[in-house]
Amino acid sequence: MTEERLQKIISRAGITSRRKAEELIVQGRVTVNGKVIRELGTKADPDKDHIKVDGKLLRFKEQKTYILLNKPVKYVTTLSDPEGRPTVIELLRGVKGRVYPVGRLDYDTSGLLLLTNDGDFANMIMHPKFEIQKTYEAKIEGELNDKEIEKLQKGMKLEGRMTAPARIKKLRRTDKNSWLEITIHEGRKRQVRRMFERTGHSVLKLIRTKIAFLDIKGLNTGEYRFLIKAEVDRLTRLTEEGR
Repeated sequence: MTEERLQKIISRAGITSRRKAEELIVQGRVTVNGKVIRELGTKADPDKDHIKVDGKLLRFKEQKTYILLNKPVKYVTTLSDPEGRPTVIELLRGVKGRVYPVGRLDYDTSGLLLLTNDGDFANMIMHPKFEIQKTYEAKIEGELNDKEIEKLQKGMKLEGRMTAPARIKKLRRTDKNSWLEITIHEGRKRQVRRMFERTGHSVLKLIRTKIAFLDIKGLNTGEYRFLIKAEVDRLTRLTEEGR
């Protein structure tokens, strides 16, 4: 963070108004790195400097941030990558502060990804007990028959554990492939791809289109937007209903 006037920093920390902060400075009640400051034009960097008011170190409440990103393929959903692949964080130009992905989307999967700095919110979205629905469009080899659809809908064993029932909807088909919509509320590693593979159909393309009522309409690949308070509140209510 760049340097700011002291009175602005003190006000932003929620100690008092900017005008009152000026009075505190003039009265010699503010120190920066142990030095008493009385000049109103003095600037400091709140990320680097130790700023105290009446001997108490300033602490900043981090503003909660909620972002909806239309993730492209060939991006990893981690903060950094040892293989040097591009990360979704690189797409968030202009976003101040640190956020992290809510769950993951595979390197070769695109679509809706949430990012936040709110740990409680992230847990609500990811934990299967809250049953937040995630909807995908999948292009698969061939076409599912009724028995295979029933297998997905009832649940199947993956690594010794049954998956929760899925909702399946046929969308369209080509000569050799078909598109389906699948909705689940779990988030196991590569779960959707593995479920289709268990039916004998490889996934050629996978797009997450929705999380609960949120979708990627209006966002081009690689674009993002901030969630509004009403959306965050609505998601929170959904998790409370699923308790």
